[in-house]
Amino acid sequence: MNYNRYPPAKELEKLIECYWFVEGDETVNRQEKIIPDGFPELIFHYRDPYRINISGEWQLQSSGLLAGQIRKHFYLENTGASGIVGIKLKPAAVTYLFGIEMDRLADQVVDLVEISGQKFQSIETAINAHKSHEEIIEALNSFFLSQQQVEYDDRIEGALALLFEKHGDVRVSDLTSKLTITERQLERLFKKYVGLSPKFYARIIRFSYIFQLMQEGDQSWVNIAFQSGYYDQAHFIRDFKAFSGEDPSAYLFDEKSMANFFMKREAKV
Repeated sequence: MNYNRYPPAKELEKLIECYWFVEGDETVNRQEKIIPDGFPELIFHYRDPYRINISGEWQLQSSGLLAGQIRKHFYLENTGASGIVGIKLKPAAVTYLFGIEMDRLADQVVDLVEISGQKFQSIETAINAHKSHEEIIEALNSFFLSQQQVEYDDRIEGALALLFEKHGDVRVSDLTSKLTITERQLERLFKKYVGLSPKFYARIIRFSYIFQLMQEGDQSWVNIAFQSGYYDQAHFIRDFKAFSGEDPSAYLFDEKSMANFFMKREAKV
């Protein structure tokens, strides 16, 4: 399987985290674990479809998908050859683009046509034409640049900026103080724009920072736990298991997998 990640046009950096491609000719069915990373996504399948298991039952996915915030790991399985193009969006971008309150999409991966109609038809046409990555990225940039001017909410953008700056090691009181709003107002903002409570979302960002620290070199689990904001090993292990389903000492960080590709931040894998 080949994994590639590309940045969006500079003008789109507040809306899009990156574009990504997963491609492979292998037709043997393989289950892949997906781990929460804090970003919603638009996903397009242009080869054989995938099956998804979030709630305990396997379901066949449509070719165009919108994935909301997820709170725990789930599984995907190919049904044949893989060809996937993804747009990893900034946390609040779905509300900006679709006017959807994100709590509706928590732990959901839904048919994109049901959400947006034929809005993304030109993108699917470009992808299905099997153009090069560069041509598809050009089409994606052009599409998003042509959309109606996005009106950003400075309050949620400020809260998210602080969360990412501190790698999730932020108290709710820090956020309300920075934004000069009440805890109830903050909860409503996160419900609308992120789909999760600020406290839970901070846990996801703090957890995802573990993967960045693992990329930076060999460190002890004690150091990694401390640097990622966990002040005792038990809490660190409990969160890691809750999000990944595995003990950190057993997790294969160097394995070439969808989970590691999505969790890591290199330009390409």
